[in-house]
Amino acid sequence: MIEPHAPAPPGSPPSWGDACGPSDACDACDACGPSEAGGPCGPEATARLPVRPAVGRFLVLAGVFVCAACGLVYELELVALASYLIGDSVTQASVVLSVMVFAMGLGSLAAKRLRGLAAAGFGALEAVLALVGGSSAMVLYAVFAWTGGWGGLWADGPRVLLVAFSLAIGVLIGAEVPLLMELIQRVRRQDPGGAVADLFAADYVGALVGGLAFPFVLLPFLGQLTGALLTGTVNAVVGAALVLGLFQRDLTRRARWLLLAANVVVLALLATATVLADDFERAARQAVYGQDVRVAVRTDVQEVVLTGDTDGRPLDLFLDGRLRVRGSDERRYHEALVHPAMSGPHARVLVLGGGDGLAVREVLRQPGVRRVDVVELDPQLARLARHDPGLSALNEHAYGDARVHTGTGDAFRRLRSTPSGTYDVVISDLPDPAVTASTKLYSQEFYGLLRRVLAPDGRLVVHAGPVSAHPRAFWTVDATLRAAGLPTVAYRVGARDPGSGPDAASEPGPTPGPDRTGAAPRAPRGWGFLLAARTPPVLRLDPAAPRPHTLTPDSLTRDARDAARTRMPGLPPSTLVHPRY
Repeated sequence: MIEPHAPAPPGSPPSWGDACGPSDACDACDACGPSEAGGPCGPEATARLPVRPAVGRFLVLAGVFVCAACGLVYELELVALASYLIGDSVTQASVVLSVMVFAMGLGSLAAKRLRGLAAAGFGALEAVLALVGGSSAMVLYAVFAWTGGWGGLWADGPRVLLVAFSLAIGVLIGAEVPLLMELIQRVRRQDPGGAVADLFAADYVGALVGGLAFPFVLLPFLGQLTGALLTGTVNAVVGAALVLGLFQRDLTRRARWLLLAANVVVLALLATATVLADDFERAARQAVYGQDVRVAVRTDVQEVVLTGDTDGRPLDLFLDGRLRVRGSDERRYHEALVHPAMSGPHARVLVLGGGDGLAVREVLRQPGVRRVDVVELDPQLARLARHDPGLSALNEHAYGDARVHTGTGDAFRRLRSTPSGTYDVVISDLPDPAVTASTKLYSQEFYGLLRRVLAPDGRLVVHAGPVSAHPRAFWTVDATLRAAGLPTVAYRVGARDPGSGPDAASEPGPTPGPDRTGAAPRAPRGWGFLLAARTPPVLRLDPAAPRPHTLTPDSLTRDARDAARTRMPGLPPSTLVHPRY
């Protein structure tokens, strides 16, 4: 006969699973021995802790907090490093986050099989996660530095590795939650809703701390590599301390020693990598930029690298891995950028970007210039251009001219506070529109601000990327300028440097021209420009100005014809809320 049972009140502990009686009497169950299934009295029994249950519950939630912070740091580190190395931060963030969230679901499903071994499984999981997450930045950078220029089947190697790391880290992070849920229930039984609420509260607060620590502490003070390695170290220490300190009685002697040995190995590997991080970074930098790296500094905005300027080698400037200036060929770019825009009134000139001072050098060659305002996002780049012997010699000490006034900050914000009709000429020497951080500076709203600050007969010139390699992006800039009320004329200039011309397209090494958007050696070998004004502009050189070294009226006419052949009509403009690059 089945005896009736009254329903248990809400929140009361379940009666199933106590094969050896209530937990308070579990000392009598020592004859059962530690269960290989994860607990002294079966997987559903309350654990025997070295501390009071309230303290044990707090320690588990503290572990949840730290693990969540470390997990989010791994995610952000992958997004940031991929944006630096591969470019297009929107795409990289979308790939990393979507793959990782999907993988977290897989990890949660896989962890169901480990619930009976919650303590041992969580300890092993954190050791693996610490090693994979902590070393991910170093491995990605190594693959990019030493194999990024291989091409062929391995051309997308860094991207494949990025997805692999996102998948692996996501699976490991996803497996944490079911195991932690099991552990917190083994500390003190409570209704599932309350346990889930406590667990996710600690998880979300930890994610907040990790998300804020990455950009404001780890990245500026430790850098990508050391920051990731330190995060992995903290992850391993907290995971091992939680399991070996709080749930040691849930483990067999062999499991304890194996877990301790695994964490010692992981910590030793992470510590060794941390000690060697500076040497590794120097070697990787030389693999990317060559052996003659002279200056390498991480500013608050970007990584700035100067190579060459020794033994007769030309100076090259890289910003976040993109070749911004090639000393042997930069004059073609900067003369084409500046001189056509200066054929008219040019007493007051605004240069957007151009922190290297090379566009300013060309402006100052023109007679009649009274004031040049430079708006550069990175003050340390402008400081380097002023004080570095090689770069200041290349820009002919432009920042030492009393007519030059440098301001730092966001160009969009600066233009909003600039009075109407302030400038005769505006020179937009900004990264390609394909670089996500620059997209708003190629929007219809931004060009509307530029139109407002131009004098009635003023002119604007925009570097709009390589017209031959990316015609759609180039002509989208053209359509955006026209939508802002600025008629345009397009022209292009090809590189002529022996190491960067068409014949050198298959050579390994960094690609030329402002803005290398990837590691591929077959990158654009020329630059496209758009001259704009309130009325249809005339593309010409000022006959009264000093003659450019690389530009003639005939070559400028040919350059305009070449660009016109690539025109793509009917493209919509790009706006802040609907970028089209």
